[in-house]
Amino acid sequence: MDTNMPAIAIDLDEAMRFVWLEADLLDHACYAEWLALWTPGGRYVVPIEPGAEDFENTLNYAYDDHAMRVKRAERLTSGQSVSASPVARTVRLLSRFRLLSAGVEGCELRCAQLLTEYRRGRERMYTADLTFRLVRGADGLRIDRKVIRLINATDALRGIGYIL
Repeated sequence: MDTNMPAIAIDLDEAMRFVWLEADLLDHACYAEWLALWTPGGRYVVPIEPGAEDFENTLNYAYDDHAMRVKRAERLTSGQSVSASPVARTVRLLSRFRLLSAGVEGCELRCAQLLTEYRRGRERMYTADLTFRLVRGADGLRIDRKVIRLINATDALRGIGYIL
């Protein structure tokens, strides 16, 4: 490998393709592959307050490090989680992509998500703004942080059995 080659900044197209992959893995319950998309120190955050930024010092629906993401995925596949029985079928639609910052080593991407859940003969929809901090590693992009800001966060979640 030629180490003199200039590094290429992450662009909108590359970042979009990556988050579409993440959505597809979640919709098809490919949790091992989903877990592999993350940096070891990455955080999965679902804040309750829409404007929260200090996630460590505010109440969140989720503030997962690697160990918690693994436990969350295990609960969804073990059959032991009441909220995941029966297993919900989901479809995520992502749109309105915008690079908030971009460089060679990483980027911050914001997009909209409409998640439709079908379970027990009933459909529910969850709408959210997603913000990803993506970093480029030796083997491609990785998620260093994903923040899911539900538009109706204070009354939105009712025992969901999947990963937003």
